[in-house]
Amino acid sequence: MSSIDHIPDVEFLGDAMPFVGRIREIIEAIQLFEDFEPDELEGLARYMRCYRAPLGTEIIREGDDGDFMLLLLDGSVEIVKKDVRGLAQIMGSAGPGKTLGEMSLIDGEPRFASCVALETVEIAVLDRESLSRIIAEEPRIGVKLMMELLMLLNQRLRSVSAQLLDCMEARRSRIR
Repeated sequence: MSSIDHIPDVEFLGDAMPFVGRIREIIEAIQLFEDFEPDELEGLARYMRCYRAPLGTEIIREGDDGDFMLLLLDGSVEIVKKDVRGLAQIMGSAGPGKTLGEMSLIDGEPRFASCVALETVEIAVLDRESLSRIIAEEPRIGVKLMMELLMLLNQRLRSVSAQLLDCMEARRSRIR
């Protein structure tokens, strides 16, 4: 049982197989899974579970232990991070096709930010236990998924590094 099962108001909809058509539609349109064949997407969906959460539900809570990532199927979430004063700052939003929680899925570290439903959302969840099973039972899909996650996280790191350099340059310009 992953930690998502303990979030109040989150309704378990069952395994992802009934949602495989919707998952395939979304996954085919996002870069993370662009190298997956239809049968591989179905194989991946067999290891996922689907949930529905109402408006205002904190699906991911900053600082909590994380053992799952989610794929937004319907609806949107706001991504919120506390600043040094402990005040919530909106970092952005995400809609259908976006994945969230990949870092904690892989490293098991506490969640970096919170994700709050801006409307009713439907999500497909892959937890660490299921990821381990994919790697053991479907190594081709497991390796492909891990490579895609590695590339996604690498892209995000490059983007953040570029933003950091821009901030540092702007700060240098103000000091001069």
